[in-house]
Amino acid sequence: MALRMSPVFDVIVGSREADKAEATCRLGRETLKGRGKDCSLTGVTNQDAVDKADIVILAIPFKHLASTLEGLHGFEGKIVVSPVNPMEKRDHFTFVPPPEGSAALMARRLLPSSARICSAFNTIAANKWKALDEELAYSVPVCGDDADAKRQVMEIVNKISRLQAFDAGPLAASSMVEALTPLLLNIARYNRMRDVGIQFR
Repeated sequence: MALRMSPVFDVIVGSREADKAEATCRLGRETLKGRGKDCSLTGVTNQDAVDKADIVILAIPFKHLASTLEGLHGFEGKIVVSPVNPMEKRDHFTFVPPPEGSAALMARRLLPSSARICSAFNTIAANKWKALDEELAYSVPVCGDDADAKRQVMEIVNKISRLQAFDAGPLAASSMVEALTPLLLNIARYNRMRDVGIQFR
């Protein structure tokens, strides 16, 4: 995700270890430079990323969501985007939401009340973010309760490759979006497809 966004936006990548984040970013800058693209990509600690960013994207596995958020502060008034999908691989992929109903609603409980939370990017396969020579021609549902935050997130989505943002309603609807990812994985698995995405027409 960072490589796709950094030619367009100033991207700060957080990690528990700043050196690890910067090493990842250094490799990313070299990769993009080799493709003739300038970028803004900086690695810092998770806390520094929160402190410096205007918009925070929680690009972490669901199993680490609570522990990560509980160890950070400074989210007051910030737009926070959750692409997190709570799911498990059993004999098939299945949606396993937390008691709140979705990862986005769980994040809302864990974060300060002034944080402006949206869900977005949930249905884009990780491999597609990495395939830098391919266009991302997918639809991106965006949920949120703050109209201005949702508008800003949708504007970001629309500036990345050929992604197209769609207003998917309030944050309470994020469970339906998060549940699409295990569905897409099952479709890919049982139909011998790869990196299935969605488009609304």
